[in-house]
Amino acid sequence: MADKETGSESKNEKSNETQISDYATTLANIVRQFQNTNPISPQQHKFWETQPVGQFKDVRDLSLPEGPIEDPKPISEVKQDPYNLPSAYEWTVCDMSSDEACAEVYTLLTNNYVEDDDHMFRFNYSKEFLRWALCSPGYFRNWHIGVRAKGSMKLVAFISGIPVKMRVRDRVFKMAEVNFLCVHKKLRSKRLAPVMIKELTRRIHLENVWQAAYTAGVLLPTPMTTCQYWHRTLNPKKLVDIGFSRLDDRMTMSRYIKLYKLPTATTIPGLRKMEPRDVPDITRLLRAHLRRFEVGPEFDDDDVGHWLLPRDNVVDCYVVEMPETREVTDFLSFYTLPSSVLHNPNHSTLKAAYAFYYVSTKTPLLQLVNDALIVAKMSGFDVFNALDVMENESFLKELKFGPGDGLLYYYLYNYRFKQALKPSETGLVLL
Repeated sequence: MADKETGSESKNEKSNETQISDYATTLANIVRQFQNTNPISPQQHKFWETQPVGQFKDVRDLSLPEGPIEDPKPISEVKQDPYNLPSAYEWTVCDMSSDEACAEVYTLLTNNYVEDDDHMFRFNYSKEFLRWALCSPGYFRNWHIGVRAKGSMKLVAFISGIPVKMRVRDRVFKMAEVNFLCVHKKLRSKRLAPVMIKELTRRIHLENVWQAAYTAGVLLPTPMTTCQYWHRTLNPKKLVDIGFSRLDDRMTMSRYIKLYKLPTATTIPGLRKMEPRDVPDITRLLRAHLRRFEVGPEFDDDDVGHWLLPRDNVVDCYVVEMPETREVTDFLSFYTLPSSVLHNPNHSTLKAAYAFYYVSTKTPLLQLVNDALIVAKMSGFDVFNALDVMENESFLKELKFGPGDGLLYYYLYNYRFKQALKPSETGLVLL
């Protein structure tokens, strides 16, 4: 339910003249393209056709109601026993507070998680990042599900969920955010993933939660929105050296470096790192901001404290404080997600920053994000990535972001939309 495409690792950047969120990528066109390229196997998604998700065949049927597809049922009617795995494997709970369990999950993901299509880069979530991502307020330890090989006791697969409050239009739901679905490369013919998804769904239902949010870099039935990653070069020479970027025939390295040069100091008066005392102000700003979108999380102070207070090499957050009143009027945040550089003799890691949540009330958004780029550059990041969700379209071209290859699809489980949302109607960032 949560595999995602390494959009940040697209080495073929398209021209900046590309139309942002070109609605040749509307859902109907995407489904049509999928069907045209898969004429022999219309049952490509047999598993998802058994699940309460929007189906491709229904995309143009506006008579179907928007909202939950299946009603909640009594917890006593939820399957009480785990689903059966192949006989050589067994379920395990990965206790992320344990150094040993955290290291096992880290090792599995580092060696087997998402790669780009050309197998040049692979996500490399740090142990600290995984704890941050999975141990959010109110998390359920048994939603962090592993599969072990009985013989070796080696962790060979993993899937996770965390509880969230999500607003969809004018309704707030208890949901799960599902992420980190990973199966060891040698076991991908065993059909473990559908069983893992069903088992996590069962455990989520046992907590009386009936909807979930997830992303994927592949087209499944049926996206609520389709987004694209954009990349802003911070370390031009390294990105060319590792094959992330390419120089046009008419572009020299010196001109390329000059093109992406940034100031050596931030420009916004009163910009400083977020502190615990800022949590209530940021919660107030963020809640008001996210209500502008059709879908977005409902954060409280505990959520904001967890997700946005700075953690070294995990998440950065900066606030703008008015000198006279000490009022926090704006903030920006980004998280750290490096990728392993595969098969390169000179570099082993691509250090990438990802745009997270922000609010602009007094400071122009363009200036706010430009200072985020400066901070990231000074902190040694190689590239700054942003999806075209929320208001991001307004700064991407101006700040020299280039569109990457591939698309990132957002999904809701057990919720049907009559029409797909635009990225700019989506106020949700999933890790």
